[in-house]
Amino acid sequence: MATPAAAPHGGENPYGLMAALEQGGTIAWATFIILVVMSAASWYIMFTKLLEQQKILNQAKRVRTSFWGTPSLKDGAAKLEKNSAYRQIVDDGLRAQDEHTKLIDPIDQHDWLLSSLSRSQQAVNSKLGNGLAVLATVGSTAPFIGLFGTVIGIYRALIKIGAAGQASIDAVAGPVGEALIMTALGLAVAVPAVLGYNWLIRRNKVVAEQLAAFATDIHGYMVSNGAVKPSLIAAKPAAPAAAKPAATATKA
Repeated sequence: MATPAAAPHGGENPYGLMAALEQGGTIAWATFIILVVMSAASWYIMFTKLLEQQKILNQAKRVRTSFWGTPSLKDGAAKLEKNSAYRQIVDDGLRAQDEHTKLIDPIDQHDWLLSSLSRSQQAVNSKLGNGLAVLATVGSTAPFIGLFGTVIGIYRALIKIGAAGQASIDAVAGPVGEALIMTALGLAVAVPAVLGYNWLIRRNKVVAEQLAAFATDIHGYMVSNGAVKPSLIAAKPAAPAAAKPAATATKA
């Protein structure tokens, strides 16, 4: 009775990833390395942008609790972290207020402060958007790079079929398996990048809305000399009146 042939690669799976890369040669290895680099870049950007967004969201909480309780904007700015998004907006607003008195050509203070605060806010939003183009590129191109490896694998399978003269399973299993693996790798790289891109874009929108509201509050505070500020602390409800003791019944 014939014994089964020993599995190649020292008992390893002959149709696994490493076997497919060895059979595919330089093109398979190049495709695999490109996909790995794209995946590493996308995950790095997702984690760094997530931390950056969360830092600004935490700053927004501190602004609501401590910034507006100070007697002046300079005192409030001192309570904010240096080089933070909200500190940058406050500093740019104070700088614009000082520069307005130095202008030779008179311009309305309202317009000058508004343009300065808008420019500061746009600078923060632009910084938050850095790197998102890489995620969009990875999400749109990774499937096609995997498809390129798939085409090469199918081409190699057709060559083996032509050389063997018949489409036997053992002749085409390796190249077809390589093709399917490359397709799976392309999708595994693209799907997280697309999901991360959409999620980060949504969080950037939330951050931008909060920054816009803060810049509007700063603008109103400046043009009113501190008379206008957001009411962040809701009025406490009045304590319920103590129940009056029931009148005692008079004796007849």
